[in-house]
Amino acid sequence: MIRRILSDEFRLLTFRRPGSTMHVEWKAFLAFGLAFTWLAGIGRYWDNPKAHLWQYLGLGSVAYVFVLALIVWILLAPLKPKNWSYRNVLLFITLTAPPAVLYAIPVEQFMAAEAAQTANAWFLIVVATWRIALFIAFLHRVAGLSPGMVVVASLLPLAIIIIVLSMLNLEHVVFSLMSGIREEDRSPNDSAYGVVFLLSMFSFMASPFLLIAYIVAIVRVHTSAQPDSQQDAAQ
Repeated sequence: MIRRILSDEFRLLTFRRPGSTMHVEWKAFLAFGLAFTWLAGIGRYWDNPKAHLWQYLGLGSVAYVFVLALIVWILLAPLKPKNWSYRNVLLFITLTAPPAVLYAIPVEQFMAAEAAQTANAWFLIVVATWRIALFIAFLHRVAGLSPGMVVVASLLPLAIIIIVLSMLNLEHVVFSLMSGIREEDRSPNDSAYGVVFLLSMFSFMASPFLLIAYIVAIVRVHTSAQPDSQQDAAQ
């Protein structure tokens, strides 16, 4: 089973279709994904002096994937994607967790402070880009959304999540970047926080346009579905 899970996980992370085992033994795959989610959560905060206890224990990351899956499942359901269930969305999100283990690399132990900040920022960019690309492939191949809808369905949840995280200020530093970080508050993750801050600004600006596109996409989906239902009724 472990060999099959690793094989299918590798196929998923390299943008290939996993085998049918994932659908049959989904509980084992979910446990695998949650385990990596937990490890990535611990690795993300283990050397962060500003983190809370629940973040050090990786509990925040585990709870986050359940909430994230719920948001994505509810938000995209009106677009009528195929194979759309909370279980499938949660399973996919947890199985994209292994790349986030990059956050656990203690670069500050063998790099200068400035170099460690740059490395952590690049880790964030690489992992985020990789997981977003996987989500786009999931929406197109599994959910069966058209390219236009994939753009809206991938960017709108991302914008909402970034805005919410910025408002909650979970990294304890996002808003302080606007006025400058005090020397005693600096950490190796400051450059990564800067990336999050920039993304939040772009998300605030793009969210109204994405929301309009989202509403238009819903209207088109339901409008195109009405003639089909009328033809079925006539037959």
